[in-house]
Amino acid sequence: MKKRAAAVILAAILWLMTADSAQGAVAWGSRGSDVTRVQQRLRQYGYMDGPADGIFGQETYDAVIWFQQKNGLRADGVVGSATAAALGITLGDSAQAASYNDSEVYTLARLVYGEARGEPYVGKVAVAAVVLNRVKSASFPNTISGVIYQAGAFDCVSDGQINKTPDSDAIRAARDAMNGWDPTGGCIYYYNPATATSAWIWSREVRLTIGAHCFAV
Repeated sequence: MKKRAAAVILAAILWLMTADSAQGAVAWGSRGSDVTRVQQRLRQYGYMDGPADGIFGQETYDAVIWFQQKNGLRADGVVGSATAAALGITLGDSAQAASYNDSEVYTLARLVYGEARGEPYVGKVAVAAVVLNRVKSASFPNTISGVIYQAGAFDCVSDGQINKTPDSDAIRAARDAMNGWDPTGGCIYYYNPATATSAWIWSREVRLTIGAHCFAV
């Protein structure tokens, strides 16, 4: 226990010493929505059993160290940009999530349900993230509804599945993407290689595959 306490104190000191370079990082003693999202990912990936209570204590610290060691990261118990990216989250994005209204959440959830029904949960979040990545891109409309209803953009709009009522997973996936989880790492396209008919989409650089979908830039 003494060794563990010493390690925790040392990590806290190192974090304070590097606060300028690790702005926005969370570590021992931190509280809030960023910590909650870190804990949610650690629980999801099997590194932590305790509640996602938004309080960075001993269990969260141990889980972060374990995650960092297993993923080739600096095992300092501090969740900075590199560890956050490996967890699939972006720190400090709670304000972004709050900027979306319920109507936008529901619209995005309908797209997720129409396009990714039957996909693994991370694939649902990935589809939602592609929409949000397009909103941020100068090459696409700058609103969620604008991206979704852009002519020819999504099959579920063309065939009417966009009008189906989304389930709880689709709504949760939309919110997770709005909270900064982007499993695609910035992709702006996705397609199912088993059903894609556009020759152009096959020319895009595929970054990863989740379930039946290829995600590309």
